[in-house]
Amino acid sequence: MEHQFTPSHYYTTMGPHEPVLRVGNGDTIVTTTVDARGFDQHRRQITPRGNPQTGPFYVEDCEPGDTLVVEINEVRPNRRYGFCRSAVAPNVVDPDYVGELPQTEQAEWDVDVDADTATLIAPESKLGRLSIPLEPMLGCFGVAAARGQAISTATSAEHGGNMDYRGFVAGTTVHFPVFEPGALFFLGDGHAAQGDGEIVGSGVEISMDVRVTLRVIRKKYIGWPRAVNEDWIMTVGNARPLDQAVQHATTEMLRWLQTDYGLDAVGANLLLSQCVRYDLGNIFDPAYTMVCKLNRMWLPE
Repeated sequence: MEHQFTPSHYYTTMGPHEPVLRVGNGDTIVTTTVDARGFDQHRRQITPRGNPQTGPFYVEDCEPGDTLVVEINEVRPNRRYGFCRSAVAPNVVDPDYVGELPQTEQAEWDVDVDADTATLIAPESKLGRLSIPLEPMLGCFGVAAARGQAISTATSAEHGGNMDYRGFVAGTTVHFPVFEPGALFFLGDGHAAQGDGEIVGSGVEISMDVRVTLRVIRKKYIGWPRAVNEDWIMTVGNARPLDQAVQHATTEMLRWLQTDYGLDAVGANLLLSQCVRYDLGNIFDPAYTMVCKLNRMWLPE
């Protein structure tokens, strides 16, 4: 079944909030998101800033210990105006360079979905009207957090959250561990494009039209988010410092290769030793994100 849902309020924490809609296993949701500052497709601020989330959506017959599978069918900007910060975060440069970072607060972009481009329109610089291809993604999404917590959408953990990984685009399927009855799925923080790490603290922030399909794998326990697309399987670690995020992602990948792909411990370790790839998700927010990847060509039949 397909549900057309128009949000009327939003959350800036991901936890056991009252669901806005109950859906069945295998149902599709077509909805919208506001941008990170709470502005909608008409550039009206309709909710306070802080990665406001659409949802939560309650999935019937989904219980703690299950896995929620989120198929990202479509993520499409629904307005022309996008924005981002214009200076990289102090934590990604040497301390003695921080004083040389520019003070300009916000850059503005013309987002043209038909042309598949985002073009810089302000501030003026020697870049001129830089034009980049669109790569629409969800920056913050996931399920209600563990142990009844309501965790800020500024950060991330086992439940997902503000991971800002540029691989979470249409065509990617993401798996989340379930901690609350119904999973309570949230989504928001759309980016028309973004560099690795979200090193300025934002992508090209914009409101979105989104279409997702939700499925349940009963009694399937996973420790951290997982994802698959046509070419890769991926595991996500969210933590700080960055080496702890690497540890979570790598451990989850080793477990996945042994439980689902039939490798023994030696085989899984050897395969990663030469074939693993890592992508940097968020390195701006309270928890950093690291993605451990393995090309599907290396998986056993």
